[in-house]
Amino acid sequence: MKITAAVLEHGGIPKGFEAAQALRVGEVDLAPPGPGEVLIRVAAAGVCHSDLSVINGTRPRPVPMVLGHEASGHVEEVGAGVTDLAPGDHVVCIFAPGCGTCLPCAEGRPALCTRAAAHHGRGELMTGHRRLSRQGAPVHHHVGVSAFATHAVLARQSLVKVEADLPPHVSALFSCAMLTGAGAVFNTARVPPGSRVAVFGLGGVGLSAVLGAVAAGAGQVIAIDRFDSKMQAARDMGATHTVKADAHTVEAVRDLTGGGVDVAIELAGSVTALETAWGCTCRGGTTVTAGLPHPDARMALNALQLVAEERVLKGSYIGSCVPQRDLPRMFALYARGKLPVEKMMTHRLKLADINRAMDQLEDGTAIRQVIEFD
Repeated sequence: MKITAAVLEHGGIPKGFEAAQALRVGEVDLAPPGPGEVLIRVAAAGVCHSDLSVINGTRPRPVPMVLGHEASGHVEEVGAGVTDLAPGDHVVCIFAPGCGTCLPCAEGRPALCTRAAAHHGRGELMTGHRRLSRQGAPVHHHVGVSAFATHAVLARQSLVKVEADLPPHVSALFSCAMLTGAGAVFNTARVPPGSRVAVFGLGGVGLSAVLGAVAAGAGQVIAIDRFDSKMQAARDMGATHTVKADAHTVEAVRDLTGGGVDVAIELAGSVTALETAWGCTCRGGTTVTAGLPHPDARMALNALQLVAEERVLKGSYIGSCVPQRDLPRMFALYARGKLPVEKMMTHRLKLADINRAMDQLEDGTAIRQVIEFD
């Protein structure tokens, strides 16, 4: 079938995405779903820094590629062997699915699935196939999703059915921002009630972590960013304090908390932010990072401090989540008003606006933008 999609022809574009037409919106061919695959009509797709990182070259991927990984949609057709989804079902897309058979999956850590990582690195679906093409030449899938398009074919493992009553522009934000941000709070850090938490970087994922910390009952939730508008958004979502990201951040946070936070969560994708988060963490505390800096970036770490203060530094990918377990729980919290993810939405756009959306993301004037198809 013919679909409309936003295609990245080459990476390494640092900024000025609309002027450069970094993503070309046009016609692409989409083959029917094969065994173990599902065709969906995309309803909404969030615009995330992980997409931007492919465009600017921070996260190199094979091109040409249809980007987009945070999305929701409705099933239109299922391939052979898919028996638990049917046309009309509301689904969200998962960019880090598990195969269910490798060691990380067997240990309950599907985000670390070795099979998914290999396939996605090659621009394939989890099934090992590409269903996108253009003039007979293959077009790559972005982390098994490719949701900046009217339709997408995904492996069954890359979809979670939505049983809750959520509009698609809201459910889409759970598939990456909320899983990654709130998941880092709930699963990676396991924030206990009453604890002191700091969140560094207040994009969609960072604000999801703020919402998660508030929902977890943290006593202090300190939100840190360079932009006043984002700090105001964090206060609106329940942050107890905000601190400007500058040369005095560590001192300010330590003064607020009497020695540092129990849990510092870095979500800016910056080594400087991670080192600042480490500096704001108290003795015996935990520093979590879910940001994605350039692969060549390196962090300076005081090894003696790590030992003498019994400090913990943890990575978190897609919030250490098991999506089939965690999404229904998060949807239930949303229904109770505990995870009002729609508060972070600053723009609702169409696919033709995709390059402008990337510019707004890069210059910090947007938090979470959603491309809507319905």
